[in-house]
Amino acid sequence: MKKRVAVLISGRGSNMTALIEACKDPAYPAEIVAVISNKPDAAGLEVARSHGIEAVAVPQKDYPSRAAHEEAINAALARIAPDVICLAGYMRLMSAEFVGKWEGRMINIHPSLLPLFKGLDSHARVLESGMRVHGCTVHFVTAEMDGGPIIAQGVVPVKPGDTEDTLSARVLKVEHKLYPLALKLVAEGKVRMVNGGIVYSGLIEDDKTSFGAF
Repeated sequence: MKKRVAVLISGRGSNMTALIEACKDPAYPAEIVAVISNKPDAAGLEVARSHGIEAVAVPQKDYPSRAAHEEAINAALARIAPDVICLAGYMRLMSAEFVGKWEGRMINIHPSLLPLFKGLDSHARVLESGMRVHGCTVHFVTAEMDGGPIIAQGVVPVKPGDTEDTLSARVLKVEHKLYPLALKLVAEGKVRMVNGGIVYSGLIEDDKTSFGAF
């Protein structure tokens, strides 16, 4: 049985699209059953619909508080009954209560080599720091922003003359490879969150060699 996946987005959903493409492989262990956005005009909603995937907007502006909005998101998720939730450019901080409800079943991709450069503007901060490597991280979501246990990382070089645009484009290509890999490992049960940490089990050599640079 393929794991049921719900994807949360706020914009165009390029990582969502990468996951959709990965799920087209009959051997892939997950299927995307719904996409939810906190913004009704998110371009990714139409992308999802074009692939025959249920796409739902739950606009945050329609609710008087974050708690009320999260209650509506939770209601949508309860109806969908996902095994895994993937955040793909979901630009909304979540409460500890919401995260706790889905802990161990919700993953996120962040454009830095965590625990470095949490939060926004990671590409600019990497360039300002003078670091020679950059990348992206898929992690389990916890109450600490970008602080959950790490599932997988991909590394790219920072090249002389890089700008935010050139560096972010290089990282995004890696994100589109890394996220499907990480979801696959989670869906297969090869990576689990246990007591706030990561447990790996049943990894084969192909899995182990997929964690490095692309």
